[in-house]
Amino acid sequence: MASQAASINEAGSGMTRREFLYYIWGSSIVLLTAQTIGLTVWFLIPRFREGEFGGRFILPIESLPEQNAPPENFADGRFWLSNLNTEQPNELMYQAPDEGPIIGAVAIYKVCTHLGCIYAWTPANDRFECPCHGSKYRLDGRRIEAPAPRTLDRFKMYALADDKSTVLAESQLSNNFFDPMKVPDGTAFLSIDTGDRKQGPSDPLLCDFTGTCP
Repeated sequence: MASQAASINEAGSGMTRREFLYYIWGSSIVLLTAQTIGLTVWFLIPRFREGEFGGRFILPIESLPEQNAPPENFADGRFWLSNLNTEQPNELMYQAPDEGPIIGAVAIYKVCTHLGCIYAWTPANDRFECPCHGSKYRLDGRRIEAPAPRTLDRFKMYALADDKSTVLAESQLSNNFFDPMKVPDGTAFLSIDTGDRKQGPSDPLLCDFTGTCP
């Protein structure tokens, strides 16, 4: 009678000891798998600190060059800062026939769009020039001469107030490319997000307009 009662109680409980142990074992495996996947994802996701490439660089507004002046080089961030104004053109920055006015600041990636060489600003010729294969670019990064297939890439920019957190303006996208950012009054700092880069478009070569292409 006792064994019969035990069997009835066990059947009425809805779960045997063996089923309970299987449940615990299965739950442990699921939890361990989830933890392993979570840790793997955590280590694979890049985490960049402020001031290192892939993160944000916060610079005082004094770092921005004058309009249409030679660009400023920021080696740690792998970018150039240019300040543009085609309404007051000079030999460095001018408006091409297929362009509207270009006014504002840009952060330009320091890698040539041809084969990834590091180009430089050449003061003697007032333009960016790549030493590897001769690609040339204007102050805003638009290509002047081939073999570069497209304009230089740009990073997202923000204009910040003196608290370094209030955003006064930010660069906007046009055809999936960052337009120059007009810097408003009251801007104390510029923030350049080197983790947010957009590829330059394949605009016509500027030398085509002047008939000076090799």
